Amino acid sequence: MKNKLRLASLAIVMSVGYSYLNSAQAQSQGWSEGTKLEDAEVVVEKSRVIELPQAARNYEKFRINPPEIGDRNVRYRFVDYRLPSQDIELQMRVLTIKQDELTKLYGNYLKGGLGNYGTLYLKGYFHNKRSDVASYGAQVSHVSSSRGPVDKDNSAVSQSEISVNGERYLKGFTVGGDLKYGREKHYFYGYEPLFENDVDVDRDTIKQVFNRIQAEGFFHNQTSGAPFLYKTNARLRYINDNYDMSESNFAVDFRSEYGIDEESAFKVDADLSVLSHKDSADVSRGLFKLHAAYERKLNALRLTLGAKVAYTGDDVNSARNFNVYPMVQVGLEPVEGNLLIYGGIGGDLQRTTLYELTKENPYLAPNVQVADVNKGLEIYGGFQANVANYVHLNGRVAYQNFRNLYFFNNSEADPSKFELLYDDGVTNVFNVFAEASFNYSDEIRLGLKADYNSYNTDELEKPFYRPELMASVYGTYNFYDKILFNSELYYIGDSFGRITRPDGTIALRQTDSIIDLNLKADYKFTNNFTVFLMANNIFGKKYERFVNYPNKSVNLIGGVTYSF
Repeated sequence: MKNKLRLASLAIVMSVGYSYLNSAQAQSQGWSEGTKLEDAEVVVEKSRVIELPQAARNYEKFRINPPEIGDRNVRYRFVDYRLPSQDIELQMRVLTIKQDELTKLYGNYLKGGLGNYGTLYLKGYFHNKRSDVASYGAQVSHVSSSRGPVDKDNSAVSQSEISVNGERYLKGFTVGGDLKYGREKHYFYGYEPLFENDVDVDRDTIKQVFNRIQAEGFFHNQTSGAPFLYKTNARLRYINDNYDMSESNFAVDFRSEYGIDEESAFKVDADLSVLSHKDSADVSRGLFKLHAAYERKLNALRLTLGAKVAYTGDDVNSARNFNVYPMVQVGLEPVEGNLLIYGGIGGDLQRTTLYELTKENPYLAPNVQVADVNKGLEIYGGFQANVANYVHLNGRVAYQNFRNLYFFNNSEADPSKFELLYDDGVTNVFNVFAEASFNYSDEIRLGLKADYNSYNTDELEKPFYRPELMASVYGTYNFYDKILFNSELYYIGDSFGRITRPDGTIALRQTDSIIDLNLKADYKFTNNFTVFLMANNIFGKKYERFVNYPNKSVNLIGGVTYSF
């Protein structure tokens, strides 16, 4: 019976990819015609790899405060392999097959692969064995494509990174930290409207290079069992680029909870950020937040009352410097640990930095103005549910209003680069988020995630480059611990960009909706050797997430993993 279940599960996983592939090919002609003006592109550079991390199985009982699902940009992150060319913030993290088979018995592995577009993929992971005293390790990676979708090496991309990390476990106390250095190289290849008659482009004039440094240290007593629990993080992030831009951000955050008794607790959180930005002008930006809340459990009722005060030193778009947000949340848990229904009101001041913005869009123009996002009011409600420990459901509906919510748009001076735009008034957002997942014995996983955002801008013509709907369907299967399959189908709705033509006229361009399919298979020869094959963007459509930046077509990558 179990063998039949395995074979049926495998058929379900593979059908996630191939059934959509057949239907999508039948409709490919319709996508290229009609009223849409341009292809669409996902910001993620399409030579991504689907990593096989440790499966996250969470049996913790529901808490009163669910994960906050605020403003999202799309980011599909795959730890194993991701070209950084267009890294979208997507707050839907797609589950992948766990790779315990490579790390369960060994603390280190080396991975290498080759693909079309002159893609080279190298990665090394080195870690100590299981220990109740300390955990430490190092990671190195290099991912590059010598050619891209436009003018060959004019759209090349590369990313290299090295990092070390460690933790020390003491009695009721943990201390640790990490240090990372990364270097990324991109090219502003979205120059087609600027150059006609086959004018050659000097690669050095369109090259962009980012150097990133991050140092972080932390300590906490989360495992001590004491009534007062705390965690403190201190980190420094630094970035510079090829256009003499630099930014340094020193931040400290503190999280604490004091358990008054079995039914109530008091929480205090604090955040401090001091940022210095150097470009054509020197700018200093400070941020401070303090949040205090009282939590009470009354049988099946969960109640949280609190407030948050926040300060920002921004002056962009007449930013409101001092802000107070009431925080009220009521939850009902009729089935403890299996069903939570909740609702509340709140708000937040969210730090925005070039360090993160350039990950989301590496084609930013010089001298952009950066401001913190002020979520002045949020009214939300939702539920979380577990069914027989196999099915997990999560749904949330929210009405939010923002000040200084940023939008990317093509620069008037150079449409191959992007500026930051802000709505002069309040941007209202209606958000619906839903996810469902099925996990069976770490062998089969099926899931669906969808994120809908309806934007109502005050002064802006359109919510530039912010799609309304993002969705993902995925399936993974571990076949007798020998073959690992993974398939992912995702959808990103259309959006708008406003560009300036060479003759000075302005045009509003609508991008196509994006439908993409990725497949991956790993075959484990021995405990030491595994071969893998990845097929990304199987539909082969050179869609654009940003106008004039087409994505790679079908991307195939094959390689070997050696564990030791």
